[in-house]
Amino acid sequence: ARSATAAGITVVVAAGNFGKSAAGKEVFGSVSSPGNDPSVITVGAANFKGTTARSDDTVTMFSSRGPTRGGYVDAAGTRRVDNLIKPDLLAPGNRVLGAASTTSAGNWNYLAATYYNDLVAPANSAQYYYESVMVMSGTSIAAPAVAGAAALLLQANPGLTPPLVKAILQYTAQPIAGQSLVHQGAGLLNVDGALAGGRS
Repeated sequence: ARSATAAGITVVVAAGNFGKSAAGKEVFGSVSSPGNDPSVITVGAANFKGTTARSDDTVTMFSSRGPTRGGYVDAAGTRRVDNLIKPDLLAPGNRVLGAASTTSAGNWNYLAATYYNDLVAPANSAQYYYESVMVMSGTSIAAPAVAGAAALLLQANPGLTPPLVKAILQYTAQPIAGQSLVHQGAGLLNVDGALAGGRS
């Protein structure tokens, strides 16, 4: 991921879904690799509560929190933890409705078939072949929204470098009230604001 960024490719990764322990306790320092790398855009998940208003949005409990726990061993043999602020920003990642692939015979993919009651039934939608949908949650569901925003920025201004794309997305993000930097980074993805700020 670091080499790709150094080559000029904007890399967007999921923060991970380790924000809550098996005992239901909040876990800090749980951003996983490659999200703990400083060069990538690390995305956490927000719960948008099924509304268009941002005032009720929250950070999902499962979304991994910072700071990062990567590091290095110095010349004296002491491990130095980096403690970077991650994730970089959030995007909707809780109960997001999206396309569900089916086979040519119209059968559900393995995931949807195995977890039909958890993924397909909650969509509460008529299901037609080639138009099937399912509901999923996770930081891997949130990251594509940020990747799409990065693509729009690069389409509007192809000269942007990966650090500039990241900076614009973070600068224009909208913070969630009451949440710290290690919960949300800069805040919620703001595509309109990013495009307004990133045009050449």
